[in-house]
Amino acid sequence: MSIGTKIQADIITAMKAKDEHRLTTLRMVKSALKNKEIDKREALTDAEESQILTTLIKQRRESVESFTKGDRPELAEKERVEIGMIEGYLPQAAGEDEIRAIVVAAVAHLATANGGAKPGPKDMGAAMKVVQQRILSNGLRADGKLVSELVKAELSRD
Repeated sequence: MSIGTKIQADIITAMKAKDEHRLTTLRMVKSALKNKEIDKREALTDAEESQILTTLIKQRRESVESFTKGDRPELAEKERVEIGMIEGYLPQAAGEDEIRAIVVAAVAHLATANGGAKPGPKDMGAAMKVVQQRILSNGLRADGKLVSELVKAELSRD
């Protein structure tokens, strides 16, 4: 079942349960998916739907940070609840150890592709590309900031 289909079913459930906050959050997610579909002029793939949800989560995290700095804990908590709801539709987030293993394997792959020469910090872009592809192919999702830090650390190691 696609993310969009699952969200539509949960909207109906939230309506019946009269869960207003969940309903408005799911409608907002559905709207974002529909807008992207209209822009693209064809149905979205699962990867594109996941990407949109990831963007929505990132926006919510920035809002939480802003509300916390602005001393608005009630609004920050509301955003955290929305993050939890949206994350429920995404694949399982990879743990740091899991990501580190993928990063180490990707850097080793780059080293063999370069004729055994260990890649350095200048190869950050190529390493990130390989790591992101491997994360997606494993059906996982990962925070880009964490992935970037782990790749940078691995490339700077001797």
